Amino acid sequence: MTPRLMIQGCGSNVGKSMLVAGLARAYANRGIKVMPFKPQNMSNNAAVTEDGGEIGRAQALQALAARVPSTVHMNPVLLKPETERGSQVVVQGQRLCHATARDYGALKPRLMASVLDSFQTISAQADLVLIEGAGSPAEVNLRAGDIANMGFAEATDTPVVLVGDIDRGGVIAQVVGTQAVIDPRDAAYIKGFIINKFRGDASLFDDGYRLIEERTGWRGFGVAPWFADAGRLPAEDSSDVLRTFHHGPTKIVCLQLSRIANFDDLDPLRAEPGLTVEMVPPGKPIPGDATLVIIPGSKSTRGDLAFLRAQGWDIDLMAHKRRGGMILGICGGYQMLGHTIDDPEGIEGPAGISDGLGLLDVNTVMTPQKSLTRITATHLQSNMAVDGYEIHIGRTDGPDRANPLFTVNEQPEGAQSPDGAVLGSYLHGLFTSDSYRAAFLRMIGARSEATDYRGGVEQTLDALAKHLETHLDLAGLLEISHAGI
Repeated sequence: MTPRLMIQGCGSNVGKSMLVAGLARAYANRGIKVMPFKPQNMSNNAAVTEDGGEIGRAQALQALAARVPSTVHMNPVLLKPETERGSQVVVQGQRLCHATARDYGALKPRLMASVLDSFQTISAQADLVLIEGAGSPAEVNLRAGDIANMGFAEATDTPVVLVGDIDRGGVIAQVVGTQAVIDPRDAAYIKGFIINKFRGDASLFDDGYRLIEERTGWRGFGVAPWFADAGRLPAEDSSDVLRTFHHGPTKIVCLQLSRIANFDDLDPLRAEPGLTVEMVPPGKPIPGDATLVIIPGSKSTRGDLAFLRAQGWDIDLMAHKRRGGMILGICGGYQMLGHTIDDPEGIEGPAGISDGLGLLDVNTVMTPQKSLTRITATHLQSNMAVDGYEIHIGRTDGPDRANPLFTVNEQPEGAQSPDGAVLGSYLHGLFTSDSYRAAFLRMIGARSEATDYRGGVEQTLDALAKHLETHLDLAGLLEISHAGI
């Protein structure tokens, strides 16, 4: 069998995704062909793969870290929450259905077959497969039919390393408590633990580290200090994007929609020294000193349009425009800017039609077909090439489409209001293109230093790999990846 290692967490957001990315780069630097894998992910921040499907953003970053092309098989089951109780189910890169949490349990046996098929495909291409779990194996009420953690480890005979987050406190209880509540047969798959996100003098935790080893009988693979540059990497969890980045005098704000999607569109802007980039949380008004307001993508466009109005942001947007401010809608945000959003088949929820914000003279009709495409567009005003991707349902058309932002294969893309103050586009990732981003910022009166965004991500991945090389037992982790149970 291909050597493989599964990183599971004592809870959500303990740093599993980041650790897998750093380990992938570290082992790739040793000449090992690494392939990342996550059986099941839940995220509205997706990426379009090189084979034309969608996976979680974290797996796309891990593929970049491993220096391998991304593929739908790296994340065969992706759940994209559309309501409080239901998600769109994406299998091997393509939309399968909408399922409630209760209905999803009945799907799991079918989905495990797809997971194992994808894992076999990935394993055949790799020297080492690094697997990321989801949530925590301590959620024993979800163990029956599990495809994300111990159910997968058991099905594939994969050794597991458990990660605890010391920054949130109680890390001894996190690790020891996990062993206490899981089935002893599952505990046998766990070969050790990592303590993550330590701040300060790690030697102060020596006694706690030994206590965990003694209580569990598991091997410790090290204490990873807090990695300060984590914010320079694309984030998958929306909780990671709430911090305001204060760099410069021009303020760009983004509305924190309830089903915000593909919010990593903001990452290149956060790296710009001339900008302050701020998320506007629910219940807060749009700042009056903002130069640009971004309405981001959404997994539930009509639902988030109602959410936007409930915050009073529709009134704020009108005032912002009257003050001479600019508005950019991306994907779902673009759809909200038009006159109407019509979902006759109930693709994103109950069938019906909603009045849009009326800031662009366009209308949108939702359709079952999803656009999943990597794109190189041309920005009409600057004639610059822009790399990005589309990941949306719906068709948008109307008079303002006669004044597009881009062309794609000589076809118009996006729309602008006659005064140029309101812009809409389906193109995600548009700001990763350095020359276009610089031109756009100059257009809104902001300073840009043409930051090398992609180069910065690569440098951060190399720094993360060095960080883990310094503090973790990478040779020991590699050793247990070769060991079956």
